Amino acid sequence: MQLRHVINLHKGLTPFFIGALMVAYGNSSLGAWVYLALHGGYGMLWLLKESIFPDRQWQQPVGWPKAVGWPKAVVGFLVLALYWLAPFLLISSGVVPPLPLVAVAIAINSLGVFLHFGSDAQKHFVLKLQPGLIEDGFFARCRNTNYLGELLIYLSFALVAMHWLPYGVLASFGLGVFLPNMRKKDESLARYPGFAAYRERSGLLLPSFQQGSGV
Repeated sequence: MQLRHVINLHKGLTPFFIGALMVAYGNSSLGAWVYLALHGGYGMLWLLKESIFPDRQWQQPVGWPKAVGWPKAVVGFLVLALYWLAPFLLISSGVVPPLPLVAVAIAINSLGVFLHFGSDAQKHFVLKLQPGLIEDGFFARCRNTNYLGELLIYLSFALVAMHWLPYGVLASFGLGVFLPNMRKKDESLARYPGFAAYRERSGLLLPSFQQGSGV
């Protein structure tokens, strides 16, 4: 079993989990349906992306811990299930987000999906033809456009949920998973000629539009 199998299972189950919450709590409000479309739709898009341009970093095998009775796959799934706190809090509370907030969340989600999947597609197909630095397109001013897009996607879910906990989950994944992966990527790219100059004119997470900025 590979790590991507755990992630794909979680993504694929997400719309069914949200639908089950709506049935269990008798919540068919606008907020619940919007959340189902955003988060459930993202899960389906992820599986489509996985079938067309999969990410190699998620293809590492998931083994068994030496001193733990639970397989890493189960632990990993439970960690990912923290993302399900947002729909649970929204649907179980019956809170209906105001329409302006819904509009902002949809706009942020659309931008996030564009950045996330567009940059992943560029990286996948460019590296198939020519390994090395990618310094144009989605990565011209930002070295981790895919992570920026994913953070925006989950930010939109937190906005609709209208609760502080999803923001805490997002911050935890951002600091505990995304940031270390971005640093590790920089260390890997440092072996290519020209990376130092590229780093100076691009941002780690946010786009840089000033020469000499690498934050």
